[in-house]
Amino acid sequence: MKHYLSVSLISALSLGLASCVSVETDFDFDDPKPAPEWSLVIHGGAGVITREAMSADTEAAYLTALNAALSTGSEMLSSGEPAIDVVETLIRNFEDDPLFNAGRGAVMTETGGFSLDASIMVGDTLDAGAVAGLSNVRHPITAARKAMENSPHVMLASEGADQFSAEQGLEIVDPGYFYTERRWESLLRALERRGVEPPPNLYGPAETTDLSFPDDRKFGTVGVVAMDQSGNIVAGTSTGGTTAKRWGRVGDSPIIGAGTYAKSGTCGVSATGTGEYFIRLAIAYAICARIEQSEENAQQASDHIIHTELTELGGDGGVIVLGPDGEPAWSFNTEGMYRGFATSRGEQVVEIYEFNETAFD
Repeated sequence: MKHYLSVSLISALSLGLASCVSVETDFDFDDPKPAPEWSLVIHGGAGVITREAMSADTEAAYLTALNAALSTGSEMLSSGEPAIDVVETLIRNFEDDPLFNAGRGAVMTETGGFSLDASIMVGDTLDAGAVAGLSNVRHPITAARKAMENSPHVMLASEGADQFSAEQGLEIVDPGYFYTERRWESLLRALERRGVEPPPNLYGPAETTDLSFPDDRKFGTVGVVAMDQSGNIVAGTSTGGTTAKRWGRVGDSPIIGAGTYAKSGTCGVSATGTGEYFIRLAIAYAICARIEQSEENAQQASDHIIHTELTELGGDGGVIVLGPDGEPAWSFNTEGMYRGFATSRGEQVVEIYEFNETAFD
């Protein structure tokens, strides 16, 4: 089976090359393989992502970022580090990268502010933590982990979540830290379509970039699912939400069972999409339940939930998944999704665009 993959070799990254190339690659997912000792799958959001709308420099920047995450995670997992540390580390890196809608580079609310969400779940214990509506915490994924480990609760929200994060000694930043010109311009376009006067710009102008971006007003969540050498599966998700969101809107990303779920020996899931639909379908849990209760593998279960249930309800987006033995899968019904996987078998693959054939069938 032939697939069109955007691939950057680990060796290229180690040499410090700043760009990646899109190449046609024969990568046969149908060959029987031994179960991986560890595995990792990542995403940087789904939405309106086409080759025609993406400049070569912007594509290279995304591929470099995805490959760097896979390389870092692979090194950690091959060294025996636990999956929870890998998930937190990689998502923190995404939260610091303005390419992605999480942390610095998050989209803006209708009033010109920021509202950040994250969640994490550990598969062997079913422990979970989540935060919603953060306004000044540099790394929401770390706040979610602290909520899991150092509070009696699963989810903390808004001012209380900010307060808890500060009490835990997490890095607190001025909200202007999250600001980018790209997201301000996206807000202005969204408000113009809505017929709403823009708020005052409290943070800009900021340093600009030479990169050009597609109109990505859809989904810019980031997520990581990892299985370590003990077989423990951990999933995490972080997001700035949707551009011009109102009324304290919260999507699926911080909701356990909707945007994030993990159960070792069954699956781990991180989602990206129209949160209102993912919440109503409990997408992440539904995929895991389908794997556990049927003979479907991770790819089959994901495809059914995304391409049948989500699509029929009118929602769009995608998921990354690890199956019971750590086999990676992903499924999405949008034009593209920033995504990649790596395993102990030496595989490292990244992709951006849609292709017609299922990736792992």
